[in-house]
Amino acid sequence: MSDVGSGVLAFLGMSALAGILVTAAVTPALAVTGLAANNSITMFENLPGVLQIGDLSEKTDIYATQSDGSTIHLASFFDEDREEVPWEAISQYVKDAAVAGEDPRFYEHGGIDIQGTLRAALNEYVIGGATQGGSSITQQYVKNVLINNGVNSAKTEEEREAAYDEATATTPERKLKEMRYAITLEKEYSKDEILRGYLNIAAFGGRVYGIESAAQYYYGGKHAADLTLAEAASLIAIVNWPEKFRLDEPDSETNGAATVVDGQPVPYADNKTRRDYILDQMLNEKKITQEEHDAAVATVIAPAITPPSTGCQTAGDNAYFCDYVTWIIKNQMDDPATTDVNEGAEMLQKDGLQIYTSLDLDLQTASVATMAENVPFTDPRFDVGSATVTVQPGTGRVLAMAQNKRFTNDAEVAAADASYTAVNYNTDFDYGGSSGLQPGSTFKVFTLAEWLNEGHSLRETFNGARRDFTSFPAACYGGWTGNFNPRNDDATGANNAVDATKYSVNTSFMAMAQQLDLCKIRDTAQAFGVRRADGLDLGQKFEYDENGPVYNADGTRMVNPDEVFSPSAVLGTEEVAPLSMATAFAGIANNGLTCTPIAIDRIVKASGEEVAPPATTCSQSVTAEVAHAMDYAMEQTFNGGTTSASDPDTGVAHIGKTGTTDGAKDTWMIGASTMASTAVWVGNVTGDANLRELRFDSGAAATARHRMWPAIMSVADNKYGGADFPDAPTSMFKEVLVDIPQVAGLTIDAAKQAIEAAGFVFADGGPQDSALPAGTVTGSNPTGQAGRGTTITVYTSNGSQKAVPNVVGQQADAAENALKQAGFKVKRQDEATTDPTKVGTVISQNPAADGAAKPGDTITIGVGKLSGGGTGGGTGAQPGGDD
Repeated sequence: MSDVGSGVLAFLGMSALAGILVTAAVTPALAVTGLAANNSITMFENLPGVLQIGDLSEKTDIYATQSDGSTIHLASFFDEDREEVPWEAISQYVKDAAVAGEDPRFYEHGGIDIQGTLRAALNEYVIGGATQGGSSITQQYVKNVLINNGVNSAKTEEEREAAYDEATATTPERKLKEMRYAITLEKEYSKDEILRGYLNIAAFGGRVYGIESAAQYYYGGKHAADLTLAEAASLIAIVNWPEKFRLDEPDSETNGAATVVDGQPVPYADNKTRRDYILDQMLNEKKITQEEHDAAVATVIAPAITPPSTGCQTAGDNAYFCDYVTWIIKNQMDDPATTDVNEGAEMLQKDGLQIYTSLDLDLQTASVATMAENVPFTDPRFDVGSATVTVQPGTGRVLAMAQNKRFTNDAEVAAADASYTAVNYNTDFDYGGSSGLQPGSTFKVFTLAEWLNEGHSLRETFNGARRDFTSFPAACYGGWTGNFNPRNDDATGANNAVDATKYSVNTSFMAMAQQLDLCKIRDTAQAFGVRRADGLDLGQKFEYDENGPVYNADGTRMVNPDEVFSPSAVLGTEEVAPLSMATAFAGIANNGLTCTPIAIDRIVKASGEEVAPPATTCSQSVTAEVAHAMDYAMEQTFNGGTTSASDPDTGVAHIGKTGTTDGAKDTWMIGASTMASTAVWVGNVTGDANLRELRFDSGAAATARHRMWPAIMSVADNKYGGADFPDAPTSMFKEVLVDIPQVAGLTIDAAKQAIEAAGFVFADGGPQDSALPAGTVTGSNPTGQAGRGTTITVYTSNGSQKAVPNVVGQQADAAENALKQAGFKVKRQDEATTDPTKVGTVISQNPAADGAAKPGDTITIGVGKLSGGGTGGGTGAQPGGDD
């Protein structure tokens, strides 16, 4: 059978069915019993009749709130640019234009315009012409709802295309289903409700949907309620054929700003033809006066295209914070049970969310301003980067976020201009960030925390001198051995935790770490929320080969099994995100209670329903007592220590820590009050330029951090204030004394090893006279007990002395003879005694018995002489001397 023949049959079949059944449905009072169409009615009634109207895809808006409570719009996101509005927010001109132009009998029929439907069926299925608008407004609404339902439920692009094709197929079956739905819809909703739904769902060209978004897009941000007659008619004209009548293609030959008709300029001529038809219909329907009609027809079409805010690039200086918000939604509002679609991304693009963020515009303005004043977007000498981020202790709310770049998601733009990037230097990789930055000495605070965790005190001393560190405990991988000898940056060794922190002494922190467990230092850092920015635990790294990243069989990245948390990590060599560090310092300032960062205060659906935003999770990273002791040490950095140059001098207490990586590639200043924690990084995005050798217009590149941090924190201090940090318990300041090893008789090397192993500083006091073999240790000073880190001076024998025989108790002559035989001279002196038995015997000697003296030295012996009138036993020995 020919296509025409098939079309005729389809037309006749549908015409009979539609004509009879629609009449029956629309005018149920008519008797249909006995009609030949009973079977057709049955088939029609068996079609699905209840239309489930799904939520419309609407644009999502992101806002920041000002101090006075008003909001500032940052950006919008949408698949379809639509803002659903109520009946009263739509101009009467729009409503009348829609009915007059699309369905004049809308308020009279029961859902289907039979005349229009039959005309369209004849054209489509018999003549084979283009699809005509024979459908009623209700049918058009049904069609758009079916498209919306199908597309929104699709998981993939292929499913979306299939759903659209099914909802728009030019078949009798689809038309009949629409008719059935339309009839049922008219029984469930009022005409005004249907018309409002139609105006909110209709397409207006491109990604513009709904009358409110169309008004704002085509007419300079105007609301649908404020449209003029001519504007309303032009917009309704677009609905009839969006791609033909849209007003945002000024270069179109037939519908552009410079279109010419019969030698005369007629801007947007195609739209004007349809618009004027609608105006004629409105006049015929007595919806407008002749005067209104003529004035509108004479109005030149002049759209003021206002593209909607799409994506975070429209947020300007707030773009990187905006981007972070979108990643929170995509990562934290996604259902992990589903892998074929990201529910968070779907919500962002379709659910019409109103997202109110934590951004503090006062702090953000200060952050952006100091960034612009101190760090350039680009620098011909090196790949300059900088980032600042502020977090609120106790809540985790991110208050400000800035960097020295302009945001773009366009890879071509970023490749062509180094001032643009999509990478957020402040965040982890999974949140739009980089793979991380080395934090340098700012990371030392976690060794300080673990030092205190393990019961050590702030004033407990240790050996902070520079030396070779050859071993460190590390229970999770069996310990580290090797040779690590870091230098100190403008500081000598400090021998307690306070001074080590105040002056940021590398070797002092190595000495502390050597008394701890490296794995526990890692765990303490992670307890504060600090992990590698690439998503791995501290100490881990991904595997690479000559071709790049290595993958497991399941497609996941392979982790290098040989990487561990090494001693260098104590000094800040792990790549982390500034946001993680600011969050950790906020935890220190908040009694050790760390709260994960959040950026969304409130989410409201288009329906007004509140949606719970991702919430912070707070955990006790260290005890409050340990945190307060950390606060004390970190406050001292502002008292002549490394952060003194960053002091905002606002009267608010601060804790802080600086960091500079090897070669001054990266420089940091991180600090907090009890109300705000700010991290500032200035360094190399790639490469290894030494910032100490460079200057910006604002001053030395290496000290830009010290100009930026107080500029931000002074605003925070003045706005939020800040309390004094609680006092640390007295136990945190206790002196700890340990036994000094007994080293006499050891070799000098053995003595040095014993002294240093006990945590003391070894000093060689040089040789001294001793009877011990030359080179043998004779003793130390001090002896007994001392604090670790105390300098113990060790002396060795020069072998110049001999042991002095013990002659006490011998007869004087025998004693003198023994001493002379030993090579010494002898001097006798009387020594009174009342014991007759000791007369003539040696009572004392100097040097003492078993002492030492050089050969030829004089040994003085005291010989007993009876006192008090007793009877002697002889004349006694005479005073000795040189023979």
